[in-house]
Amino acid sequence: MKKNKIEAVFIDRDGTIGGTDEVLYPGTFELFAYTHEALNRLKKEGIKLFGFTNQPGISKGEATEESFRNEMIDFGFDGVYICPHQHNEGCNCRKPNPGMLYKAAEENKLDLTRSIVIGDRWSDIVAGHNAGCMKVLVLTGAGQDALNKYRHKWSNTEVDYIARDFEDAVNYIINFVSNIEEEKAIR
Repeated sequence: MKKNKIEAVFIDRDGTIGGTDEVLYPGTFELFAYTHEALNRLKKEGIKLFGFTNQPGISKGEATEESFRNEMIDFGFDGVYICPHQHNEGCNCRKPNPGMLYKAAEENKLDLTRSIVIGDRWSDIVAGHNAGCMKVLVLTGAGQDALNKYRHKWSNTEVDYIARDFEDAVNYIINFVSNIEEEKAIR
């Protein structure tokens, strides 16, 4: 396992690794064809993978937190952080709040400034910004809307990379890690 400066990647679910910009419950959600391979490439770099997702259907009784967690662990995530609340419940875990990221950092002894958030929504980007993470916006799912229609909601930050899709985001991260390794070798 390589030692690098990236400790963890936090990855949104719906629209980022599969599905669409709509919530699909476990059992109906399908990964993009390249997602498993892309996740495995990150793992080979020694990077921890965490899912982080808003799933308000849980508080409505439409699905269980356990079913979402089990599904994402089966996809290959090392851990999963889920906000089950509605947007009007005032919790600190629902993105764009960084509560899920802070909880993961505490539980896994992570430096969030050495972590990356990948998502398709403005709320993913703002949560990453608020926690001090690098940020990658994918243009799948709601990514085009985040970049155009909702850009005003995250106008106080920039993303580190805009990716065509999750596979492109992973290529960016692996190239970033390789560049860090090359810089270390030069020193």
